[in-house]
Amino acid sequence: MKCLSMLATAFGLLAMASAMPVIEERDEVQTVHLIFHAGPAEYSLAIPADGSVHKTNSDLSVNIIDAPDYNAFYQCKFETQNDATLASSISPEGVNQIMVGPPTPIISVSCQGMCVPTYGDCYRDGQWVGPCCAGYCAANKCRPWVNPWGKNE
Repeated sequence: MKCLSMLATAFGLLAMASAMPVIEERDEVQTVHLIFHAGPAEYSLAIPADGSVHKTNSDLSVNIIDAPDYNAFYQCKFETQNDATLASSISPEGVNQIMVGPPTPIISVSCQGMCVPTYGDCYRDGQWVGPCCAGYCAANKCRPWVNPWGKNE
């Protein structure tokens, strides 16, 4: 009888362990690609999302920042030369954008965290995996902002 109670306890512990959420560990830090638009001029940065501060080394007055593969509005911090308001937007092509107004030079940027690529699992086994990089979460998958197959489908 004692053996049966020990066996029941062991199975109970196993059941509890399997019910705990699985946290995926990444081998590398996610890379953030940003394109800074200043009227007809632009420049790009590719930085790690590790929380470190990266200088832009540019004095161009930026009005739009494209973030095609990262949720930059929520997961990045932008230091501007002058007071400016940052607002989240989506381009007609479905690219995450940050609108900067009035246009001003961006001194530095730091990003931290991870996001889930398009068609990746934003929920797995009922557990939230992370925010979508370039879209929204529907039916447990990150979907693009714009239908890639056109408006009729």
